[in-house]
Amino acid sequence: MNKILIVEDNEMNLDMLSRRLERRGFGILIATDGEMGVKMAIEQHPDMVLMDMSLPIMDGWEATRAVRAAGGTMPIIALTAHAIAGDRERCLEAGCDDYETKPVKFDSLLQKIEALLGKG
Repeated sequence: MNKILIVEDNEMNLDMLSRRLERRGFGILIATDGEMGVKMAIEQHPDMVLMDMSLPIMDGWEATRAVRAAGGTMPIIALTAHAIAGDRERCLEAGCDDYETKPVKFDSLLQKIEALLGKG
């Protein structure tokens, strides 16, 4: 079973994503701020990280860079309400492998997850 770390501070988004991914057979780890997300990504070795970019304590850009600097090679998908020009590139430059805007379109996100995990 693939483990996915969801780093998200919005309770409704977290609940929706975790329930739907669990129903698809994924194991779920949860962090509610960027600092906790970095710690869990390094210590728990998830197969993938879904990283909200607007997080308390440490934003998603900084958290992604910290995971990469610590040697984390798992795919990271940025989740962001920011959909302005340049945001996708900014996420990719920080070390994310892909990008999904909020509100999350679950089918689109699932396709990206499966592709990055080699299941698509």
